[in-house]
Amino acid sequence: MAGLATAAELAAHGRSVCLLERHPRAGMDTSTHNSGVIHAGIYYPPGTLKAKLCVEGKARLYAFCEAQGVPFRRAGKLIIAADASEIPPLEKLAATGRANGVDDLEMVDQAFVRAREPNVAAASALWSPSTGIVSAEGVVHALRRMCDRHDVAWLPSTPVRGGRVSAGRIELETERERISAAAVVNAGGLYADQVSEMLGGETFTIYPARGEYAQLAPDRSRMINGLIYPVPHTPGHSLGVHLVPSIDGPVLIGPTIRYQDGRADYESDRLPLDAFVEPTARILPGITIDDLRPGGSGIRAKLCPPTQSFVDFMIRADRRVPNMIHVAGIDSPGLTSCLSIGELAASLVLERL
Repeated sequence: MAGLATAAELAAHGRSVCLLERHPRAGMDTSTHNSGVIHAGIYYPPGTLKAKLCVEGKARLYAFCEAQGVPFRRAGKLIIAADASEIPPLEKLAATGRANGVDDLEMVDQAFVRAREPNVAAASALWSPSTGIVSAEGVVHALRRMCDRHDVAWLPSTPVRGGRVSAGRIELETERERISAAAVVNAGGLYADQVSEMLGGETFTIYPARGEYAQLAPDRSRMINGLIYPVPHTPGHSLGVHLVPSIDGPVLIGPTIRYQDGRADYESDRLPLDAFVEPTARILPGITIDDLRPGGSGIRAKLCPPTQSFVDFMIRADRRVPNMIHVAGIDSPGLTSCLSIGELAASLVLERL
């Protein structure tokens, strides 16, 4: 999605743009296999790209969706403290969010939670009214329509097989042709490190991290009104198994996180459904396996290895090939930030043209 946003931004500036895919499945899978949450900007260290672009991107994305007719809802989010021991980390989250410019956060008590979410168990909570939900697929299609209006050349299922730098330009090789480009935006998602290597760029590693989902059974979907999150226990890796009422109806439960080798392996060794019972019942007491249904999965393209707690987005020029701009490691809050990511990446390209 960041690649589409960048293409739309460059095309709007009158630049000729060609969109290629490193892998036939890489585009919609990475962009749309997520919770569809518009984040407020609470979790990310102040001063980082993730913090800055999330807060900027949230406002831009809401305005974009309204203008383009993309389904969305300002559903609001409660990050709940299950007991008193989780209130201090919740207050720390609130302080981080405010440092990032999220000014509408509020620590609320059990009575507030009960009035808004009568089925949720919490000792206290952090209330984020500006968090919302969106059709991620709708955003992708809206960006695609913008690209079409600006005559962006779209080459789906056309993997980049290699390339070289010659006379200050980058020559890309596909199965059928060679394309000479003044600049290349490497928004290769799960394959961004491979794209950099094949074009003679610097070395980095993308770590595929699969997230799996369950869903509340249809007759249980009205048990929550907005987004319900736990206090995250592994910052930088996952926000914890949370409950999200999606735009198209089902209440999503997840995602989990598992680092893996396969970049397109969405199904092998899937968690059993009963693995979702305990984390869901911590939020909605009394939930049993009969109240759950299997859900989908997605794979995060992370720059953060399992041994670290946080790595920022990589949005900058390559140190070896200056006219290659990396847009890599776009995990959460990539959806929320996509328009701001596109603007930043496009500005870096325009500086070099």
